[in-house]
Amino acid sequence: MDYLSINKAAWDKRTAVHVASEFYDVAAFKKGKCSLNPVELEQVGEVQGKTLLHLQCHFGLDTLSWARLGAKVTGVDLSAAAIDQAHALAQSLGLEAAFVESDIVSFGRENTSEFDVVFTSYGVLTWLPDLADWARLIARSLKPGGEFHLVEFHAINDLLSGYPYFSTAEPAVEEEGTYTENCDGTTSPTATWSHSLGEVVSALLGAGLVLESFAEHPYSPYECFDGLEYVPGCGYQMLLKGNQVPLLYSIKARKPA
Repeated sequence: MDYLSINKAAWDKRTAVHVASEFYDVAAFKKGKCSLNPVELEQVGEVQGKTLLHLQCHFGLDTLSWARLGAKVTGVDLSAAAIDQAHALAQSLGLEAAFVESDIVSFGRENTSEFDVVFTSYGVLTWLPDLADWARLIARSLKPGGEFHLVEFHAINDLLSGYPYFSTAEPAVEEEGTYTENCDGTTSPTATWSHSLGEVVSALLGAGLVLESFAEHPYSPYECFDGLEYVPGCGYQMLLKGNQVPLLYSIKARKPA
């Protein structure tokens, strides 16, 4: 089964729905709203004048937010529809950005550029069958001394939803809708893989990167799981027997100089 084509078709279909959604709020973005959250802004820090590669960038809101903050950005995504929207959005706003339509493993094999920062976030790893390939792409794409930043949903949420915590040889193939409020019930087949935190860290270390920070976070900026409650000034939390469940984790790693 061609899992890559299955997921590409699903994201091509989702893109128009997402662009029109309140969740992404493109109208507010066009008026100057930053789509990035405090977690990634604080971790990545100053990007003025830096080259930044954004992996799995969807239709480019976060990529263009980094551009507004002064980064020289390149976004990569497998969805042709998403990349078309990203190009159109950048052009309409007069923002300088490069966007590449490619799955990230193919991009990694062909890319010869090196970046100061590689960034990826929120719901990205579940679409990847092999994190060793992913980590090697990151290492090859960084300049010596360059930084990698990941902010991702915590794998425990998938476990609580009935999915494996540890990786399996075959993906979970399901008919799924999308997560925005304007989803009309239309579904597409998707293929997703589980990855434990240990697998993520080991892949990055195996690619020669040096881990500089690892943090787990009890609040999510998005109401994307069942059973969440909003805490003003913090975001959404989940309680299990009265205790907070980790909803996000973040990693900073560096390529040795």
